[in-house]
Amino acid sequence: MSVHNFGRAALPQKQADALRKSVRWEIVTIAYTILTITLVASVVGNSQSMRTAWIEDMLSLIPQIAFLVALIFVRRKPDIKHPYGQHRAMGVGHLVAGVALLAVGASLAFEAVSGLVAAEHPTIGTVNLFGHTIWLGWLMIAVMAVIVIGPLIYGPAKLKLAPVLHNKLLYADADMARADWHTNAASIVGVLGVGMGLWWLDAVAALFISLGIVADGLRNTKLAVGDLMDQRARTYDGKEPHPLASEIVETMRTLPWVSDAAVRLRDQGQVFHVEVFVVPRGRRVSLKQLDRASEQIADLDWKVQDVVVIPEDRLPDEAATVPNDQ
Repeated sequence: MSVHNFGRAALPQKQADALRKSVRWEIVTIAYTILTITLVASVVGNSQSMRTAWIEDMLSLIPQIAFLVALIFVRRKPDIKHPYGQHRAMGVGHLVAGVALLAVGASLAFEAVSGLVAAEHPTIGTVNLFGHTIWLGWLMIAVMAVIVIGPLIYGPAKLKLAPVLHNKLLYADADMARADWHTNAASIVGVLGVGMGLWWLDAVAALFISLGIVADGLRNTKLAVGDLMDQRARTYDGKEPHPLASEIVETMRTLPWVSDAAVRLRDQGQVFHVEVFVVPRGRRVSLKQLDRASEQIADLDWKVQDVVVIPEDRLPDEAATVPNDQ
């Protein structure tokens, strides 16, 4: 299947290149994450903050794998069984990642609070390395300091690609990677706390990391559920309504036969389904006029996969008519 298409939407060269880069970055990230999981597992010891950071590394694989799996489905063209295509697979992957983060993060936060309440004193022993006995905590700190380098590279790289592809799952993955240094720093503080006899620092660090996981889970679950429930299409980061809606309305209002227009813009995952309602100036509208209007809308943005132009006597209340409609 060609990587230059998302279902019925043909990708421009810029988006095709961004998609190829995204796939490569996700494969590299998965390999790097598996390596970090292995390294952290070898030094995790009894530190609660290290164990929490280790689990977060494992959770970070979910959006990476979900992105690659979802691509298999979104490239398929619409058919009778899936008339809108299978772009929702990207939203489903986003939801799965969000719920997993939320559930596991809440469990880890409860465990951290329980450790504080029970005043559990973690111990970090020694290890024999090349004939020398050293404190295991130094190895923990060294590993956490080194593995943060990867996310600082691939996190920003994905953040640049996410808006090009309008991919919220890729953005969520990149945003989590960008914040990974918080986890590493917190785990280092927790380990140093144990070394200095401040046992509670380890549990506090674990709680800080787990609350970050919960926050990621809540944010991504909310965005994914909103898209799957057909909220008005929003930007790749979910912060505001997508500007394409107002562009479509303004384009339709420039047509001599259109008195007014409104739009319902549905985000299918990476492409849009567009329903445009127009109030004609006269009582007659030709098929040729409707076809040309549809073509003009499709030419506005590569993400427009389906366009329906509907003549009406009045505009539906739920359709967006002005740029600041929320």
